[in-house]
Amino acid sequence: MIPRPHRDDVLLAAVSVLAGLLLWALGVYSTPSRHFVPDWAVLVPLAVLGALELLRRSAPNVTLSVGTLAVVADQFTVGNIASVIMFTDLMYAAVVYGKPAMARRLPVSTGLITVVVTIAALVWLRSPQALLIGVVTGIVSFGPALTGATLRNHREAAEAARLRAEQTALLAEMDRTQAVVAERARMARELHDMVANHLSAIAIHSTAAISIDSPATSREALGVIRENSVQGLAEMRRLIGLLRDAGAEQEAVAVPSLEGLDALLGQARTNGSASGLDFVLADERAPGPPLPAPVELAAYRIVQESLTNALKHAAPGTVRVRVAHGGGLLTVAVDSPYGERPGPRAPGSGAGLIGMRERTELLGGTFTAGASGRVWQVRAALPAEERAVRA
Repeated sequence: MIPRPHRDDVLLAAVSVLAGLLLWALGVYSTPSRHFVPDWAVLVPLAVLGALELLRRSAPNVTLSVGTLAVVADQFTVGNIASVIMFTDLMYAAVVYGKPAMARRLPVSTGLITVVVTIAALVWLRSPQALLIGVVTGIVSFGPALTGATLRNHREAAEAARLRAEQTALLAEMDRTQAVVAERARMARELHDMVANHLSAIAIHSTAAISIDSPATSREALGVIRENSVQGLAEMRRLIGLLRDAGAEQEAVAVPSLEGLDALLGQARTNGSASGLDFVLADERAPGPPLPAPVELAAYRIVQESLTNALKHAAPGTVRVRVAHGGGLLTVAVDSPYGERPGPRAPGSGAGLIGMRERTELLGGTFTAGASGRVWQVRAALPAEERAVRA
């Protein structure tokens, strides 16, 4: 099935054939001294080459082969310059639209043919005018092939650049999407760690106030609820302030650090007194410069979430928190009584353990949590070196 020709190819073929017919009608020939065949025979190669122009894009191999035979046949007639011009276009199209192997081979082969024809003409005619034969051969064959190869190389380079730009844009979009997902996960962890502790205390004490019909107990519970509500709102405002666009003169918001563990456990003692819980801190860190802020923030949040889980689920007893620094690691250990308890407890979903594990793994550390006998153990080891944290 013959493919449908391109609109531009139809126009090019029509103009070329009409120009050739006009030249023939006016008696303008390229080689008028040749009379091997009648003058009208020049129209046969012209018609063949005009038909081949319709297939210059879809079948460049066939058009070049048949076109070569047609232009050779034209040399045995009086000749028509339009036929030669159409052959140069077929040579150009074969390089531009043909297979890559043909595009690489034609400029080299036509260049060699031009050199061979020039040398043969000089040897045969032994005249400087023989160089014109080589020049014409180069113009008809090597010139169009070289032009087509140059254009094709530019097109391929432009296409490669476009593909690289698309790939770069795709990678940038993937990086942006991953950054958004990671930021959302970080915000979710931060929000959970900040608010869960206060809401758990509010839930426990409100349950105690409802369950125990005592004015003193209700008054104490309402005081704890108010304190946790105020602190929760303050931390929510701090988080919202971090999410807003900070102005140039806005002061930096303080990030929780290990220096606040005493206050954190003091608040836990207040919240856990109704459940029979006590909290003890063993800070075994040696005096020295502060650790990188991401490490201290992660350790603080792990302790905070462990205390929240203890308020929710621990049996009456002592919750022990141990923090140590040595060997390039900051270790956090929290042990809480494990078992059923008679007092009120807040519901839990397990999101806290996921958040603690994610915080630890983001810094390249290790995290474990589970029951060991009658003790629920939380263990985290965080790289404390600045280089490790940045990596």
